[in-house]
Amino acid sequence: MKIGTDLLDESSPAIIKTRPILKWAGGKHQLLPQLLPKIPAHPAPHRYIEPFFGGGALFFALQPQNAVISDSNPDLINVYQTVAADVSGVINQLKRLLKEFPLSKESFYSVRAMDIKGLSKTRKAARILYLNKTCFNGLYRVNSDGRFNVPYGNYKNPQVCREPELRAASLLLQQAVIRESDYKNTLRCYAREGDLVFLDPPYLPVSKYADFKRYTREQFYEEDHHELADEVSRLHELGCHVILTHSNHPLIYELYDGFQIEVFSTRRNINKKSAGRTGEDVIITIPPKRRLMIQLEPPPMVRQVKKYPVTRYMGSKQAILPHIQQAASEFQFDSACDLFSGSGIVGYMFKAMGKQVFANDFMTMNSTYTCAMIENNDVTLDDSDLSRLLNRDVETDGFVFQTFQGLYYSDEENRLIDCIRFNIKKLKNKYKRALAMSALMRAALKKRPRGIFTYTGDRYNDGRKDLKLSFLEQFKLALKGVNNAVFDNHRKNISRCGDALSTQWKPDLVYMDPPYYSPYSDNDYVRRYHFLEGLARDWQEVEIQRHTKTKKFKSYPSPFNSRAGAHDAFDKLFQHFEESILLVSYSSNSLPGKEEILSLMSKYKKHVEVVSVNHRYSFANQGRNVNSNKNKVQEYIFAGY
Repeated sequence: MKIGTDLLDESSPAIIKTRPILKWAGGKHQLLPQLLPKIPAHPAPHRYIEPFFGGGALFFALQPQNAVISDSNPDLINVYQTVAADVSGVINQLKRLLKEFPLSKESFYSVRAMDIKGLSKTRKAARILYLNKTCFNGLYRVNSDGRFNVPYGNYKNPQVCREPELRAASLLLQQAVIRESDYKNTLRCYAREGDLVFLDPPYLPVSKYADFKRYTREQFYEEDHHELADEVSRLHELGCHVILTHSNHPLIYELYDGFQIEVFSTRRNINKKSAGRTGEDVIITIPPKRRLMIQLEPPPMVRQVKKYPVTRYMGSKQAILPHIQQAASEFQFDSACDLFSGSGIVGYMFKAMGKQVFANDFMTMNSTYTCAMIENNDVTLDDSDLSRLLNRDVETDGFVFQTFQGLYYSDEENRLIDCIRFNIKKLKNKYKRALAMSALMRAALKKRPRGIFTYTGDRYNDGRKDLKLSFLEQFKLALKGVNNAVFDNHRKNISRCGDALSTQWKPDLVYMDPPYYSPYSDNDYVRRYHFLEGLARDWQEVEIQRHTKTKKFKSYPSPFNSRAGAHDAFDKLFQHFEESILLVSYSSNSLPGKEEILSLMSKYKKHVEVVSVNHRYSFANQGRNVNSNKNKVQEYIFAGY
């Protein structure tokens, strides 16, 4: 669908060729700057449908190639049908009328009084065009006998026959289905999922100066607006994009509660009394109902997923994994990318579902997990490997002992960590190194109260069993856990450490669980897990801030550290993976908000849906009282396809 934004510029040549051919009371030309941005941009709607057509300002601005336009006014529809079918005949008849009845008040009333019963379609169309351009403010009104009775407009130089505009309009109208019909019949016959429906019904009166019969021969009462709202609800369920304009009347807020309603000041030039010349219009935006993901009880998890070592990792999706599986199972896909893999549990779930998996994360510790248990299909550590890893008869660099003494672990535990990290480097197989490092990081995490490194000492020791076990016991248990998680799904899976936007993969489905920006908590993974990230990187190419109590290192830059940065990052990611099915996890406590994410995703996806899952964050993220939010949130799962 072509959106003719240049139509708003009266100096543009395109305006002269494509402007509406009739003046129309209540026409939407002055609302075009507000209406045009609301048209779904990508992909274009299947078809444009406007059943209260009137002057068709939005139709002529959009210039749709596939449209259905209708109105219950037979004189109006005859004009459009005849201009489409025989524009030359209409122009000739219009010129004849101007010759027979030169523009004057007397001529106007003579043309208005003509008996139309024996007139041809082209003559009738020419007459309406003549009267429309010379009557008062483009009104269409008839008396009880059905005769046009709008008074003379007293214009100085009305442009009655604009031949280039009529011919341009004819070309556009030829591409549309044009019917005389009430709106219900049109919508029932033509509206389908994915269509754009623009509704501009007769307004409810907001003052004593208002008049229902400016547009059509039929009245449109309050009960008719209730019926229209029911039809709008049906279109919403059907999957249509609906945009509706109306006066700012209290009933509208009742009828369209739950949808976006915006108010705009407008001119009302159809009133003789000055009190009625200003007003407020509303634009109501009704998106298609998101129908794919119905919130049911999630299915049982794939059995293999239960073997993945559970962590207390910040933002881990372990708790809502069944809902993610349910959402993903709605689609047919062969390959999946876990773009912000974190603990790796979602990517591992995709692997258990038999998909080829591409796991990515900007932190080395996370890509180490996915290398060990997603990319790796068959390598495990045996007893001889364990003996080599625990060999204490080696000379190490003592880095952990010297740098972190007295901060997180005992001196003996720090020495053991140095020995294991030194022995890991001797393993020749990269998957064995990844498994051993994963076990070491997991042991360090389990032995740490709250599993984070933003404080020193053990003041949060709550007596959990994990904290009572020795570091050596934790390491052995962790090694057994990561070994047990290794399995072959007979696919070539890939683990990568890098920026999400720099990936070259084009998988069938992309799952995104980016850092959540929130005014209530930070999303700094490096600050919480700097010790584990240091282990994974052996503290290479990191800048330890030795003046800090925790000996953390400088965090990696991330666009998700600000609201504006997150908005821009989402936009770029959705565009980058435009050809893939998109699944996104996000929190109701985070910014940008739900509607903004839906809007961004809708730029690149034809269908966008969201389901909500009740969730409670652990203390590592938002487990303190944050005003009324606390740590209870809605976890959103967005789908774009």
